[in-house]
Amino acid sequence: MLPKQEVVAMLLAGGQGSRLGVLTKNLAKPAVPFGGKYRIIDFPLSNCVNSGIECVGVLTQYQPLELNEYIGNGQPWDLDSVNAGVRVLPPYQRSRKSDWYKGTANAIYQNIPYIERYDPEYVIVLSGDHIYKMDYSKMIAFHKEKKADCTIAEIEVPMEDAPRFGILNTNPDGSVYEFDEKPKHPKSNQASMGIYVFTWSKLRKYLEADEANSKSSNDFGKDVLPAMLNAGERMFAYRFEGYWKDVGTIDSLWESNMDLLNPKVPLDLNENSWKIYCRNPVMPPHYISREAKVQNSLVAEGSNVYGTIDFAVLFSGVTIEPGAVVRDSIIMPNTRVEAGAVIQYAIIAEDCVIGKQAVIGARPENTADKSTWGVSVVGNGCTIPPGAKIPPKAMIDADQLKEAGDYARE
Repeated sequence: MLPKQEVVAMLLAGGQGSRLGVLTKNLAKPAVPFGGKYRIIDFPLSNCVNSGIECVGVLTQYQPLELNEYIGNGQPWDLDSVNAGVRVLPPYQRSRKSDWYKGTANAIYQNIPYIERYDPEYVIVLSGDHIYKMDYSKMIAFHKEKKADCTIAEIEVPMEDAPRFGILNTNPDGSVYEFDEKPKHPKSNQASMGIYVFTWSKLRKYLEADEANSKSSNDFGKDVLPAMLNAGERMFAYRFEGYWKDVGTIDSLWESNMDLLNPKVPLDLNENSWKIYCRNPVMPPHYISREAKVQNSLVAEGSNVYGTIDFAVLFSGVTIEPGAVVRDSIIMPNTRVEAGAVIQYAIIAEDCVIGKQAVIGARPENTADKSTWGVSVVGNGCTIPPGAKIPPKAMIDADQLKEAGDYARE
């Protein structure tokens, strides 16, 4: 047995992320680039380090190659300890059968041997697809103070968004008396953030019981939490007041990146007391030419800007050629936008070439039928032909371009 850890973090990073469409066709959702230099998984990993949690298991499954390479030995997050640190935990063959993770609870169940090596008092379960800064140590202290068996982080969301979340209903002391997973008619707007602190001895019993139940979907929100609640276990809600966004959709991913350009949004990546760490590319400083026009934008290292950008997030290695215009858009690593191209309200993935005079997306006020407007997305490795026009809300990948041979031109 390894040296005892009071807390072990289990980070669920195996989701397919189908709502992100072509962005996750060949990439796990937690590995999607974010904010000019990060990936989504940098946020929970950095939160662990900043909260004093030294032992983190990352549970991967869907398209794990790039995510596994990115995490590596955990050195960028100071999680490369010999006796603790970060460990990537894919599904593996047990006895004579090989099991994929069947659900969030089953994923933790399959890794009971990993957790037991550290003999923890508490296990914190995290999601790998949220953007936020949070001190988990305060939530764990709350859990201890309440002598809770389970503590659920919750945040108020607009009532119209409540059906997308697990909804908590609580007593004045914060104890949970009802948990409803994605209800059609929610009774409150207290949404679960998908962050749970469990007393490990208690959680293990419920994981084993859940696994033995052939009718279970092996999910925390649908099965384990309701089972604990029905059994009368001590369950409490921990209120979180800061910035938090589930970036599981194209719109939410775009909005969260744009939030970084809004000084009124409380997500400060320059905060020295709570840094977000990441694996940095080895590139020279960015270059902005004398002719370039740059406003309200983030420009990462290795980028070269000769055109116009406004409310843009440029990742490393991006080139914006003379006469090109990028507004209200996200351009991911190593993409080239050629002369005269216009990109508006769009997300362009890694390693793309946007041809000369191509037009991608449009401003909402310039769209006659507002029901057809939305953020345009170009997937990894696409070459958009010169003069092509990609309409609002389109989602294009390299295979579609090959099949079409070309794309719509004006």
